[in-house]
Amino acid sequence: MRLFAFWSLAAVATLASAAHLPPRNYSTHDYYAIHITSSTSPAELAAHLGMTHDGPFTALEDHHVFKAPKNDNDIVNDAVQELKRRRRKREASPEYHVLDSVRFTQKQKLKPRHWKRDAIPDAQVERIVRQNGNVADPSAVTSQREIARTLNIKDPIFDEQWHLFNTQTPGNDINVTDVWLQGITGKNITACIVDDGLDMHSADLKDNFYPEASYDFNDHTPLPEPRLSDDRHGTRCAGEVSAGKNDACGVGLAYDSRISGVRILSGDISDMDEALAINFELQRNDIYSCSWGPPDDGRTMQAPGILIERAMITATQKGRAGKGSIYVFAAGNGAAADDNCNFDGYTNSIYSITVGAIDKNNLHPYYSEACSAQLVVTYSSGSGDSIHTTDVGANKCTAQHGGTSAAGPIAVGVFALVLSERPELTWRDMQWLTVLTAVPFDQPSDWTKTPGLGRSFSHQFGYGKLDAWAIVDKAKTWELVKPQAWFYSPWMHVKQAIPQGDKGLASVYEVTEQMLKDANFGRVEHITVTMNIAHDRRGDLSVELISPQGMTSHLSTARRDDNAPYGYVDWTFMSVAHWGEKGIGKWTVIVKDTKVDDKAGTFTDWKLKLWGESIDASKATLRPLPKEHDDDDHDKIDEHPAHTTSITLPSGTPISANPSDMPSRPVNQKPTNTGQAATTSTATTPSSSGSVSATSSPENFLPSPFPTFGVSKRTQVWIYGSIGLILVFVASLATYFYLARRKRLRSSRDNYEFEILDDAEDEEGGARTGMLNGAAAGRQGRRARRGGELYDAFAGESDEDLLSESEDGDAPYRDRDESPYDEKAQTGGSDAGGSSASGGSTGKRQ
Repeated sequence: MRLFAFWSLAAVATLASAAHLPPRNYSTHDYYAIHITSSTSPAELAAHLGMTHDGPFTALEDHHVFKAPKNDNDIVNDAVQELKRRRRKREASPEYHVLDSVRFTQKQKLKPRHWKRDAIPDAQVERIVRQNGNVADPSAVTSQREIARTLNIKDPIFDEQWHLFNTQTPGNDINVTDVWLQGITGKNITACIVDDGLDMHSADLKDNFYPEASYDFNDHTPLPEPRLSDDRHGTRCAGEVSAGKNDACGVGLAYDSRISGVRILSGDISDMDEALAINFELQRNDIYSCSWGPPDDGRTMQAPGILIERAMITATQKGRAGKGSIYVFAAGNGAAADDNCNFDGYTNSIYSITVGAIDKNNLHPYYSEACSAQLVVTYSSGSGDSIHTTDVGANKCTAQHGGTSAAGPIAVGVFALVLSERPELTWRDMQWLTVLTAVPFDQPSDWTKTPGLGRSFSHQFGYGKLDAWAIVDKAKTWELVKPQAWFYSPWMHVKQAIPQGDKGLASVYEVTEQMLKDANFGRVEHITVTMNIAHDRRGDLSVELISPQGMTSHLSTARRDDNAPYGYVDWTFMSVAHWGEKGIGKWTVIVKDTKVDDKAGTFTDWKLKLWGESIDASKATLRPLPKEHDDDDHDKIDEHPAHTTSITLPSGTPISANPSDMPSRPVNQKPTNTGQAATTSTATTPSSSGSVSATSSPENFLPSPFPTFGVSKRTQVWIYGSIGLILVFVASLATYFYLARRKRLRSSRDNYEFEILDDAEDEEGGARTGMLNGAAAGRQGRRARRGGELYDAFAGESDEDLLSESEDGDAPYRDRDESPYDEKAQTGGSDAGGSSASGGSTGKRQ
């Protein structure tokens, strides 16, 4: 109790010194996050609006929290808009008003809870209970016992922690014991478990618990204790990282590191709460472990709000005294539901290290999601075993921690070891080290040698499995990377229908050397593509990005359960597959509508962003915090001419093929001009000619036979519009005079003449009517036969068969049906690649 009291007092003192916000009660009050100018008094703004100023955000500069009694309206936005209206009508003075200080305002709303990424549906449980009868390798057991004796490890379940030292399949573990034998155990590094609580009373965690860096954002108390019956997740994750070397349960990877907890998953929170949570104590917490995210149901597409995005950017710029906080996110457990971690705005953030799972046999578990944003994999449940670690209780353990939730904290423990050896590493250095030291292994997938670094990459496994010895060893002599740089393309306006089936709509943007030089951009780390696609069924879409050097990223894949009647709305995809490339040349986006049906779509526009290392560190600047409508300049037309290119792929070559296998595709042509250039084309597979034709011309308002007059598209619109109006006027005059003449002629005829003409017209009209009816019947017959052909093409297939079209082996990184309990598990393996390296350890064991 005395220790508990000490923790409470220390935590309260920390909160007071940090001017922490008072608890929020969303049932009685509305809360607003408002960004104001630094010279403005928050009290003055609150008084004007009739609100209460709760205090500043702890990390976001000039961001404040205000509250007001419950109201259906957004009183801040209403006041700002009213001031603008009055000024337009000149009812208000144009001089400075306190509302002019508002740069951003957001009324807070409670949102659905994030999913914990260890919860695997009961119908898909993969023999999660440990199987008896597994035979250990005698020599491996001897080595394990010798290490335990040397390090004085007496924890009772250490011999069960196969992810630390695997005695059954030697080498299939995190390879950490040699790091410990060097005295590298995580000292002076704090890992923060952002989760459902942390049992600081556990014998395994109490000595390493760091109360000053902890808080409960659900119940607004200093200590993030588990309070609900299912609040076990955070404690289990914490045990993987920082379980002490003692006589309780097992050990963590960084067993001398500090562990803190931020509780957010046990109640409803707002974007404001989440932003505060992932920014909590930026100078005390070094690594944030986040084993959660939007639902992994194959239907959800959700990204963090702007406040959360600003919080993550702030953490990477200011956290750890400017070296940057490190975020680790679990990739997600939705692979069996066709989910993809690029539909999750947390895992596809450039600021997070996304970690997938493999099991103790280096196999891909059916649940672990694949995507181009995944950097690395490490160990978790599968093949009849799970992660053995700490559980809630004074001295309680579990043998059933799994999912990508368990893989993420293993990476956190490894990164804590790296930082304890090299604390000056930045957040981007950690990503570089992960890319360069991850170990590819001998499992079927779409393994591809990256052209930038020559490393093997797989959408299913990232750059391979994390190896503690390799990354710590590399970190010892690592030269820090230069500051971050970035390059943004303009919006590429496509606005064309997407062909269905094997065809794809391709749009090309060329990046020149001068563009990157002007942006102080040296080499690529992350690539993001923001795009808009209108579609009747989102799950039918897939998107690929091909780099100038021929590397393909699968940005999105089709999802069988995603029936959303719209496509992508300003959605940003991310890829780490192009790490180390120069970025100069033609970047190609290919959009496919994978189903031939009545669900159609249009590729509207897209925008490319390159993120990487600067050329000149002295010229580098920090990225400005994103604004609410940063990407709303869709209607801006680039002044530079566009290229129109017709691409025909060799016969039988899928759209997803690596363009290095496509002769004649001009991916490395020298630029014909120094400006930005966009290309849109339809890519097809039937021809074997492999021919390519390209022409350059100003952007046409009408098809190519019409002249451009050498002017912009907008001027063309004006010219052709004027000509059109003149032609319409002339045609109207001609029609008027023609009808007037006919009227005069008809009025001069007698009745008999009209009777003759009427009879003739009746006969002719009857014949004409018969002919028309026959033609119509013929057309109707042809339509009916055509409809029959379309129907017969699917004859014998049930609705279920149609919906499962995308479940064949085309996808290069889908799983084989590994689980006998899951009839929906996807087939996997890859026809595209084979292994590039064998598994095993890179460091010596002792």
